[in-house]
Amino acid sequence: MRKIILYIVLIVGMCFLIPLIGVHSFESVDTVAQEENVNSNENIIQETSNTEYDYREYNTIKLLHKSNGQVEELKLDEYLYGVVSSEMPADFELEALKAQAIVARTYTIYKIKTAKKHENADICDDSTCCQAWIAKQERLDRWDENVRESNWNKIVTAVNETKGKIITYNDEPINAFFHSNSGGMTEAPINVWGGSGYPYLQAVATPGEENYTQYNSEVTLTKLEFESKIKEKYPDFIIDWNEEKCIEILERTDGNRVKTIKIGNKNLSGIEVRTLLGLRSANFEFIIENENIKFNVIGYGHGVGMSQTGADSLAKQGKNYEEIIKHFYTDVEIKNI
Repeated sequence: MRKIILYIVLIVGMCFLIPLIGVHSFESVDTVAQEENVNSNENIIQETSNTEYDYREYNTIKLLHKSNGQVEELKLDEYLYGVVSSEMPADFELEALKAQAIVARTYTIYKIKTAKKHENADICDDSTCCQAWIAKQERLDRWDENVRESNWNKIVTAVNETKGKIITYNDEPINAFFHSNSGGMTEAPINVWGGSGYPYLQAVATPGEENYTQYNSEVTLTKLEFESKIKEKYPDFIIDWNEEKCIEILERTDGNRVKTIKIGNKNLSGIEVRTLLGLRSANFEFIIENENIKFNVIGYGHGVGMSQTGADSLAKQGKNYEEIIKHFYTDVEIKNI
């Protein structure tokens, strides 16, 4: 009799346990299936880390869209996704992208605190005024479909894994200039914009940049085109092409860029000539060949601060983001804001 009662108890118990086991297994599978479903669409592009960083007064920034004059409010790091993805190629090394994220965050906060340019906004999306920015969907649309997901995740990782970090000098955010390719040597700002410069922005050598397409370029102009471009700014410009030294580089900077050049009856800065002639850099040589003038240009950009290809080159050599940043910016610290 006791055995019969025991069997009945066991049977009843199993009737309760079997549904419970089935529910647990189903819920586990369903959860995984939901995650896999999420991972198959755009939501795989994770845009927040497990914890939000408190930037205090910088948690939200006001971004001016120069194309339409509209101001958009964005979380700081969400804004930086658009900056980093616009300013640096996603196929660069992750440590280079992390350095770019910190540089962009520092530049943003410096502009807000020290050099705000816009009345109703903290910063704009124009690279010639502040720094470039692109909306997420537009960025994704410009990438090939097979790399969209991995590229965006890489950008988000670079920003999220450096949350809160900025570059400081004497405990203040620096004016974190950056450019595409230094041509092997960066430049002190005094040689680009004049003034007294910044002590943390010095000319430093950067090996490995010659391996990038941004390293060198050529521009060929006819003598007529050349004269026309100079005369746009200087109507009294005159040049005698029969004179042996009608064009002569008089002085170079520490970064090997043209500091002063004599062109006909004008002595101009290399920076000005770069602008007038549409050259990628002020580090150039020239050759006069019959009716043409060919400029061989080294580097891309003003040359001040971090070189982006230089950062990638250093990352390929095994340098981390802190080592990269301290290579380009002298006597600085990386701190949490």
